[in-house]
Amino acid sequence: MIKAPTPNGDEQVHALLTRYECPVPFHEVRTRFLGNIATPNMSISPMKVVRDLWGGQLPEFESIEAANELVGALIGGLWNRLTAHQSRSSPFHLTRSHVAATREGLTSLALIRRQEIDGFIEGLFGDEKMVDFPDRANRALNELSQIRAMFAGVVEITADESKPATIDDIKATHRHLREMTRNAEHEIHAIVIACRIARKKMLAGSPTHKPTLH
Repeated sequence: MIKAPTPNGDEQVHALLTRYECPVPFHEVRTRFLGNIATPNMSISPMKVVRDLWGGQLPEFESIEAANELVGALIGGLWNRLTAHQSRSSPFHLTRSHVAATREGLTSLALIRRQEIDGFIEGLFGDEKMVDFPDRANRALNELSQIRAMFAGVVEITADESKPATIDDIKATHRHLREMTRNAEHEIHAIVIACRIARKKMLAGSPTHKPTLH
């Protein structure tokens, strides 16, 4: 039986992921879980999603209680909290990272955003190469892919010390990253809501939409 964690929220999850040397950073775990929650793929198993964070097998535990603590924090805690973002009135927000307006800060922030988008898309598809998405989600996925490419471009440019950048350039890019973050959140919310509606229609026996290849 999976017990709900004590009310330490995301801090507890972050600490447990660090303790068990999870190769997936916390900010990406959040978005991967959200994608798993939102996906029209009805065969998703939360326990498999958790195991996949460690490459398909859970880490070693000192006791059953330790195992329950980790799984409870991830599924009974984080996963359940993220389900609230299927409501139109509760949009998901990417991790708030207060970084300095420096080259290093821009690289760090853009990398986090790229990883968050990668996690969300991986969560949507899981092990599948093809998933049925409603038209609105298809459009949002295309927009999100473009935003992801822009974040990746910022990582590449800012990490290259050979490319000159003035203080004004860095400040302008910092503002642009904040705008891109808002746009990414908008598209993620659109996908989550569109997929929730699609799942309800699927359960009601409505026709599915054409598959999307990625």
